[in-house]
Amino acid sequence: MATAPAAPGGLMHLRPPPPRCVSPRASASRAPRIWGTPPRLRLRRRRALALGAPSVASAEAEAYTEPELVLLEALLGVQGRGRAVAPRQLQEVESAVQALEALGGVPDPTSSSLIEGSWQLIFTTRPGTASPIQRTFVGVDSFRIFQEVYLRTDDPRVVNVVKFSESVGDLKVEAEATIKDGKRILFRFDRAAFTFKFLPFKVPYPVPFRLLGDEAKGWLDTTYLSHTGNIRISRGNKGTTFVLQKSADPRQILLSAISARTGVEEVINDFISSQNGTKTDLSILVGEWQLLWSSQTEGESWSSVASAGLKDFQIIKEDGKLKNSASPFPSLTLNATGNICKKGSGNTFTVSMKEGAVQVGGLQFPLDAQGEFVMEILYIDNKIRISRLNQHMLVHLRIANT
Repeated sequence: MATAPAAPGGLMHLRPPPPRCVSPRASASRAPRIWGTPPRLRLRRRRALALGAPSVASAEAEAYTEPELVLLEALLGVQGRGRAVAPRQLQEVESAVQALEALGGVPDPTSSSLIEGSWQLIFTTRPGTASPIQRTFVGVDSFRIFQEVYLRTDDPRVVNVVKFSESVGDLKVEAEATIKDGKRILFRFDRAAFTFKFLPFKVPYPVPFRLLGDEAKGWLDTTYLSHTGNIRISRGNKGTTFVLQKSADPRQILLSAISARTGVEEVINDFISSQNGTKTDLSILVGEWQLLWSSQTEGESWSSVASAGLKDFQIIKEDGKLKNSASPFPSLTLNATGNICKKGSGNTFTVSMKEGAVQVGGLQFPLDAQGEFVMEILYIDNKIRISRLNQHMLVHLRIANT
């Protein structure tokens, strides 16, 4: 496709006029029905699956039940394993947790071999309280947190592990463990140490567990253990809820890389290459999206950034109308409106921006935001969208369907 020279701000304009948009309703009416879905997910998953968009959830249908998928979907986008979460999303997570606890999962989980092994922590309530590990490390996205459970040995233990990075090392805080009943594990912290790759010896963790008395003791109830051994929900003696997973959702790995701001493009490339690419229609784009990450945008004007949707929020409506918002500074908002339509039969869309405005407090001024852009959808499901807009790679999180 021929393109004109790059416009000011580094964004390229298209030479041919934008093609006529394909009606999203007409496309949706021809789409096949999807496999059984919980009522609360039926609408948004129909948009994602009925139109043939790739879906991590459908690929993992054998590993997770649908109530478990509801929980994993609700957890996408949560930062710091619960440190930063919007009230609406927290309510979705809590509702999904309670639904699984009501189902029960494996009976007497402490007697099951499925509870054994290494579990990665993906969410916890009250991350600023409870244990020293929670207070210090849990909210840091660049660290990975694990809990190792070994109950069928001569020395039963629960071990909390903080992995700083492959090149730095880890911290292990260990506790003696005793099974009280089918759900509860009693524990007492007794030793801990840092292991650094650049040191030939371990560094003791500076907490005198023997002097803490009852403060070093606690209990952990497993309120849900999946029959596949992939999901565990536990509640601790200090009122904390933990959600743990044996193997991470690829989308969680992607979002963790974005939160840590390390190796994002490499993770994106690995993620896209592992998915089966299928055709995308306009209907699946409908909703409100929050930008999580974009490739280099330095040196571009804010009008170009706002019109291209490279900052903050984007709203796409069923009729193809589009609104981008960017807030470079407090009390300053840049808005740009336009249209988006399907281009050809692939996963490419034409984005035509019409007008813009700068809002400063209660005052509003016009902004030159006209321009046309090419957007290619590289991956999309009901929560995550990865796209390429001209020379920029973007990752968006869907925060609402309308």
